[in-house]
Amino acid sequence: MRDDVALSFDGAEPFRGQRPRAPAGQMAGGQGPMGRNGASVLPFMPFDLGAPSSGNVAPPSGRLSYGGGSGNGFGAFEDELPLLEELGINIPQIMRRTITVLNPFRVNPDLHEDADLSGPIIFCVLFGVCQLLAGKLHFGVILGWTTLGSLFLYMVFNLLAGKNGSLDLYRCVSLVGYCLIPMVLFSALSIFVPGRGLVKLIMAAVTVLWCTRSCTSLMAVLVPHADEHKVLVAYPCGLIYMAFSLLVVF
Repeated sequence: MRDDVALSFDGAEPFRGQRPRAPAGQMAGGQGPMGRNGASVLPFMPFDLGAPSSGNVAPPSGRLSYGGGSGNGFGAFEDELPLLEELGINIPQIMRRTITVLNPFRVNPDLHEDADLSGPIIFCVLFGVCQLLAGKLHFGVILGWTTLGSLFLYMVFNLLAGKNGSLDLYRCVSLVGYCLIPMVLFSALSIFVPGRGLVKLIMAAVTVLWCTRSCTSLMAVLVPHADEHKVLVAYPCGLIYMAFSLLVVF
């Protein structure tokens, strides 16, 4: 018997041709919707966040941008902060503080109210570069002495002030690092001064006094009760910067 002939047992004429197919979108047993290849047809949810989905999920209000906020397009950086500002580096403020340190007889304490470490790190690196140009590799020594000198000054001042001691280590490192600017200038000028003669020794003495005066004046203005121990605080400051001057001279 041919396959395309379907017999009828109720007396009706046989149906010739292809077998009747199930309606589109319905399986042959009433099991569910079917596709052309026999796969089940499921509701498709698009992955485009900006387009409305076929389900009941409400679309978002705007398309997400690369910066993490919602915007009109992909990769919008209008709301992003500048890189230096995100890192906490304020170049104009560092320049104003530098000018203040270079003039030890006129201290502006408002510029140093907020301590930072970006300026001291920059000046320590510049100091190391000047020493490198002179044939001395002192990057690690400079950073180590700055840390130890700040710890020494922090301990001495708080011991002198007693219960009134309010100098924190972060501000101490910031002050010691910013007052290192005259030493950087001395290191740069010493490249053009040959030998270890009297001229270089006089330059070293003037630089140590300059750094000590700047650091002591800033501490006396910024730190409470520091004016009472100004002369005693000048002694550890002078020792710190004298150690740095020895790196330049020798």
